[in-house]
Amino acid sequence: MSNDIKLTQFSHGAGCGCKIAPKVLEEILFSEMVMPSSERLLVGNESKDDAAVYDLGDGTAVISTTDFFMPIVDDAFDFGRIASANAISDVYAMGGKPLIAIAVLGWPIDKIPASVAQQVLEGARSICKEAGIPLAGGHSIDTQEPMFGLAVTGIVSTSAIKQNNKAQLGDLLFITKPLGVGVLSTAQKRGVIDPAILPVMVKQMSTLNKIGEELGKIEGVHAMTDVTGFGLLGHSIEMAEGSGFSAELNYDKVNVLPGVKEHIANKVFAGGTTRNLNSYGFKVDYSNTTDETEVSKVLADPQTNGGILVAVQPCFVEQVKELFLKFGLDKFLEPIGQIVEKDEKVVYIK
Repeated sequence: MSNDIKLTQFSHGAGCGCKIAPKVLEEILFSEMVMPSSERLLVGNESKDDAAVYDLGDGTAVISTTDFFMPIVDDAFDFGRIASANAISDVYAMGGKPLIAIAVLGWPIDKIPASVAQQVLEGARSICKEAGIPLAGGHSIDTQEPMFGLAVTGIVSTSAIKQNNKAQLGDLLFITKPLGVGVLSTAQKRGVIDPAILPVMVKQMSTLNKIGEELGKIEGVHAMTDVTGFGLLGHSIEMAEGSGFSAELNYDKVNVLPGVKEHIANKVFAGGTTRNLNSYGFKVDYSNTTDETEVSKVLADPQTNGGILVAVQPCFVEQVKELFLKFGLDKFLEPIGQIVEKDEKVVYIK
């Protein structure tokens, strides 16, 4: 039955493209309330990191995160896999190891059969099995649109914690997946995607970022974040600005999924892309590019369970490349940019 129901037709947004725009999110999160301080809260609201981290006092820390969104694919099982992989990635992006997950489900019971929701949960279980963790419970409510995700708990050595605002001058930037799933998911929703590309998109979004746990153990990896709803451009801004620097991105070195540039040329791209550029576009310099429209739309494309953006000290690059090869990431051995001295703009595109 689930094969006859196109989940994306029941939601106004899709995947991490559902994220609230960065500028609006800053307004929502603003508070003058003084909260109780805790010396053991190592990572909290003071940074724009992927998860909270709490020191257990024995050389290890617990990682806590949650992530959920509306369908980015029509198939219920695939939706469950993608949403789950995306949530677990927040733990990997902190250099941690996931331990346990609980589900967050919102379902329009009067519109979509419960049997379809069961398939979403089955997809989630399959990804949790791949990650080696139990899906141990959760919470569900009746909603107007379908939504699903996980709350995930992980663990990490305090010496291996990686944040998105600890990059250092001269660090080289790498990413572990190509860009473009926001464009392709929009093409799917409009019925103009090449059917041969759809499995490629689904596989990318449902692939766990397990390499993050291993990258966390490398001393010269100074900063990491997973690239999601704010696009590579937005997360590069967070990393560079949060670290007190600017960044250069080499557009020609960025891997892009097949069909993406052609769709952009035909004005097919996610609504989240426009929201992203309206929020942070003024922080970007495009003067060295020949096609600002394409470059901006690709780099600001909202990713769902995108790759990990890694800032690496140059003398540790070979160690990182060896790890990339171990995980089959031979297409991503070239750095896509570098952390540079703070300048007028935050990111400069070459």
